[in-house]
Amino acid sequence: MPSSDSHHFKTVLQALLVTFLWSTSQILIKFGLTDIPALTFAGLRYFLAFLILLPFALRAGAFRELKGQPWGKWAQLIVLGLVYYALNQGAIFISLAYLPVVTISLVLSFTSILVALMGIAFLREHPTPVQWIGTVLYLAGVGVYFYPTALPQGARLGLVAAGVGLVANTVSSLMGRSVNREGSFSPLTVTVVGMGAGGIALLGSGLAFQGLPSMSWSSWGIVLWLAGINSAFAFTLWNHTLRTLTAMESSILNNTMIFQVAILGWIFLSEALNPRQTLGILLAGAGALIVQLRRVSKNPPPEM
Repeated sequence: MPSSDSHHFKTVLQALLVTFLWSTSQILIKFGLTDIPALTFAGLRYFLAFLILLPFALRAGAFRELKGQPWGKWAQLIVLGLVYYALNQGAIFISLAYLPVVTISLVLSFTSILVALMGIAFLREHPTPVQWIGTVLYLAGVGVYFYPTALPQGARLGLVAAGVGLVANTVSSLMGRSVNREGSFSPLTVTVVGMGAGGIALLGSGLAFQGLPSMSWSSWGIVLWLAGINSAFAFTLWNHTLRTLTAMESSILNNTMIFQVAILGWIFLSEALNPRQTLGILLAGAGALIVQLRRVSKNPPPEM
């Protein structure tokens, strides 16, 4: 059996792979939004991801796993799916239709602070002083990188949607950590039930309010890639990492997407980084590393 430190390091690498896949999603979503309305786009992504995962989940015994659980456990997974996928991801897709990626990332970066404060109250996960220093350094990097940020005209709706995404992202981070830490369900079961509930709600809302437009082959390719790789695979792996990582660690790693998106934008969209932005990336990267140097010392999560 691998050591605790080795298992934790491997889990961190898995979480970083997921954040990279999700970072590429930001670029792909921007391209896809030129043809597909936001809610319909999000609904197609997560409903198709649910359909992809469903046969694997059934074969792995998800139905038997759920059958013996009380209704309250089912409701917990459904609510998590509605908050994490329908509310959070739906809000992010809407905000991407109105705001630059950099602005949305800036708003969502505050998730780490909210998760840390709420995690103390609801999960009894107390960050060490070193982790608090890393968090402050990380947020300083965010400030250096993104300030000043100019909002385009007519972006109020996008900013409100990003704020909704921030709150939903925070709540779902704590809910996901709590569900996965209990170990009552496998990561695949957590993902497929939550994604099914959220995907159906998103697609139903999108078709009702925005309809299904005529889509090009490239748009369908983006949707299928986002559904299969960046959703079905990535969310299952992320739920697996939540069994080991604390809510604060997961939030910090998730927030590295801000800088991954910036780098991907530089590579694929020719958006060059200036010296101030480069300094921000370095500060934030150091902060994320410091958080990982010292894990929560009290009540460490069990090895799986």
